[in-house]
Amino acid sequence: MSTHAPRPSYAAVLRVPHARRTFAAALVGRLSYGTVSLALMLSLTRSTGSYAVAGTVLAIFGATGVFLSPYRAALVDRHGPRRALLPMALLYAALLCALAAVCREPGTPAAVLAATAAFAGACTPPLGPTMRAVWAELLPGRAMLQLAYSLDGVAEELLFVSGPLLVGVVIGVAPPTVGIVLSAVLVAVGTLAFVTSPAAAVLRPAERAKDDSAPSGRGGAGQGRALLQPVAVAAGVGISVSAVDLLVVAFAGQRGLGGATVAWVLAALSAGSAVGGLLNGAIAWSSSARARLPFLAAGLGVCLVAAGLASGVGTLVVAVACAGLFVAPALTTAYLIADESAAPGFRIRAGAWCNTAVNAGSAAGAAAVGLLVERLPLPVCFAVSGAVAAAAALVPGRRRGRSLVWPGLLSRRPNRSRPSRSRPSRRSPSRRSPSRASGRP
Repeated sequence: MSTHAPRPSYAAVLRVPHARRTFAAALVGRLSYGTVSLALMLSLTRSTGSYAVAGTVLAIFGATGVFLSPYRAALVDRHGPRRALLPMALLYAALLCALAAVCREPGTPAAVLAATAAFAGACTPPLGPTMRAVWAELLPGRAMLQLAYSLDGVAEELLFVSGPLLVGVVIGVAPPTVGIVLSAVLVAVGTLAFVTSPAAAVLRPAERAKDDSAPSGRGGAGQGRALLQPVAVAAGVGISVSAVDLLVVAFAGQRGLGGATVAWVLAALSAGSAVGGLLNGAIAWSSSARARLPFLAAGLGVCLVAAGLASGVGTLVVAVACAGLFVAPALTTAYLIADESAAPGFRIRAGAWCNTAVNAGSAAGAAAVGLLVERLPLPVCFAVSGAVAAAAALVPGRRRGRSLVWPGLLSRRPNRSRPSRSRPSRRSPSRRSPSRASGRP
């Protein structure tokens, strides 16, 4: 008779009480992030008649959303989802509606559009990091947490594919500003359902004293060093993946291929990421997350270098799909490390820093490759994008301290309903913590 417990499954994760309801609610809210960018770009273009103004306003919206993410996450850590996340989401939804209203008026000054977009982006609720924090509290062991994060990452990938498609359907029958309003409704309804779920109640507001103290390496520089590896890899993945989008367009342009070719190649990237994410969650890894992360980042880099050597569309599709196999696993593993490294009162922020790194890297990668592709041969551009991911793999992994490292894989996670300073080992083996590499608040 076998003494080994059966390997948990994705179905087992969703059978945990209240997990399906909470996860579904979070996905409804996060679908807003997949719809808002395209709807906003189309609305701004129609309102201003200028791609330059539309792009600038959209960049401001994204910048305030990305760089203020850790501060918004800190509010949720400190006050809990109901007191911080819900007001934030409702304010964000209201500002999106205001943005839709000003976009409906032709000739609205660019400064008004930019200010409204900046305020809206600043209020973007961190649904992704909060959902991952709920997974970490809700599930009993590291194996199930790995499955949950992989499922979360794949679902998010699908949201950022289906979101623009949904906007395309909407603008077929209504003005693009309706897409902005739809985004507002999605985030308000999804967040309300999320915070009222019994599972969200496991995230208790952190005591300020515990949040701000740094005994035994719990915060400050120790916390930052522990997060350096996952944040660096998340940024590297964001840079590399965003570069692929433009590089594929350039590849098709050089060979006189149409937009359908670009769509198929990028679909292969997303499909590879989804498959890789599911496989990553299902495998019972014997190595630690910190040991696996450099290999995942390096694998992405090698595949992108190979993509630059592709002689035709077929080989490019294969190379890009292989690169996708490493994307979701790398991000999922980074979130796992961030969670296991986080001190009490810092969990959502730890995941938000990885989100910020992905999104900032995505923006930087798009800008950088736009400059390089006009100056360097395409294979060299692919090699540079791969080298960024490979360089991130060289960042050393460092734990926050022995007190936070579990000596082995435990069959159950300790009860966290009453956090105590006397149990510093409570979170090492697991992980915790959001969005397709395109920005995932």
